[in-house]
Amino acid sequence: MDERCASWAERHTDPMRLLVSGSPAVTAPADLDALGDTALYAAYAPPREPWLRANMVTTLDGSATGADGRSGGINTEADHIVFELLRAQSHAVVVGAGTLRDEGYSSLSIDERWRGLRQGDGLPATLPLVAVSNRGHVPPQLAGIDDGTVLLATTASAPGLDDARSSLGEQHVIVCGDERVDPAQLVAALGRRGWTRLLTEGGPSWLGTLVAHGLLDELCLTVAPTLVGGDHPRTLAGPDVVVDLDLHALLEQDGTLLGRWLTRR
Repeated sequence: MDERCASWAERHTDPMRLLVSGSPAVTAPADLDALGDTALYAAYAPPREPWLRANMVTTLDGSATGADGRSGGINTEADHIVFELLRAQSHAVVVGAGTLRDEGYSSLSIDERWRGLRQGDGLPATLPLVAVSNRGHVPPQLAGIDDGTVLLATTASAPGLDDARSSLGEQHVIVCGDERVDPAQLVAALGRRGWTRLLTEGGPSWLGTLVAHGLLDELCLTVAPTLVGGDHPRTLAGPDVVVDLDLHALLEQDGTLLGRWLTRR
């Protein structure tokens, strides 16, 4: 937990409340702290597979980052809990190159709190990170991790393709597209590996690509009780799109709102 999350937890002790529930396993309203982790896990269970969800955070004035240019700058304790839970419910996490660079991603692990529920859900112990880069560049902090916990999705024309294969292992580099990564090809390739529960944590451009291609099933959006002003990215970037979503669940803790929004098909 970063220092901001720690200080927030010290100042605020309100329970996490389920205000709207789309799950028959948990009815609303409910005090999720009293019901325990099994109820919270059930409140976020994907309704079917395959399933592609995004997890993003925004301030009240619509910024996807804090003043420091990182989404971590606007995280709250409630957001951190759900962040780790969503990872625990996924086969793999797919992240765009810009976010990998800005947020300093390394290989992933499952928070101990959720490991038992993940195992009971039939999911493997490891959680691969899939980096998306049109140019095929492996971020320095991920270079040389060739055990299958880090993969790269890139293009056939990527200048860094050969170096990526050498760094991560050829079987861990997925070519899906000629000039730009084709998200539909990537989702299909991950599905062939048996990874049907996919989570993306951004960034806004990669999320915009998924939405434009009609691939997003769910947006988990945290609204932090913070204003930052300035000129910062929004949750979604890219060309204009019009996509309707339906509210599936809504949680609240210490003023942080956490919503599950399902794409209307």
